[in-house]
Amino acid sequence: MTATEPAASDAIAADPSPQPAPGATPPRTPLVARAAAELVGTAALVAIVVGSGIQATQLTDDVALQLLANSTATVFGLGVLIALLGPVSGAHFNPAVSLAEWWTARRGGAGVTGRELAVYVPSQIVGGILGAILADAMFGEPLVKWSTHDRSDGNLLLGEVVATAGLILLIFGLARTDRLRFAPVAVASYIGAAYWFTSSTSFANPAVTIGRAFTDTFAGIAPASVPAFIGMQIIGTAVGLALVAVIFVRGKTDAE
Repeated sequence: MTATEPAASDAIAADPSPQPAPGATPPRTPLVARAAAELVGTAALVAIVVGSGIQATQLTDDVALQLLANSTATVFGLGVLIALLGPVSGAHFNPAVSLAEWWTARRGGAGVTGRELAVYVPSQIVGGILGAILADAMFGEPLVKWSTHDRSDGNLLLGEVVATAGLILLIFGLARTDRLRFAPVAVASYIGAAYWFTSSTSFANPAVTIGRAFTDTFAGIAPASVPAFIGMQIIGTAVGLALVAVIFVRGKTDAE
């Protein structure tokens, strides 16, 4: 520091704006910025899922290799998106996660308010649709073409319950044990694994499900299959929250 440079304490004293107390929780990002993060993040996620699916089918006819390429791209892409946008909006990119957070907040925990939920969910759905359209545009596919990929079998619906319940258990389990810093790696890894161990290839996300109905490609889902998938995802959310309550029950102190 030269003699002409003001000291840091002088600069702070000259700043008329209120300063947060040391260790205080910083103010939350404005809701419009969080909504934008949820829209962009969900759009990017669906573009990754759909785009990598299209690319895989153009490169090989081997279905196993197609799924491997699709899941690998999703793992890396999702991890990056959570790391980037998590500090802004929480990186839900998923109405099931937002709904679970709202329910948790109603029960006295941390989470989103009803107003925030009403903004997050439409942003995620619009983002999912735009992501599918963007992926189709990048690969010269029709911008909107309803998927003909029927996914209505009962075993696929069971797979969605399992996939969504596991995702909710993971996210809220990490929150209960103060390990959310591992979310980018843990959530992305879980989704990558669930691509392979669930029969439905783990949509586990109503916004992504809706978006994937807009593309008649490898990752698509027929519109007629969407309501049942979303219904199973909601059931999976309830199952996941119940598991969190049972497994991560909070202990009581001697005073309590």
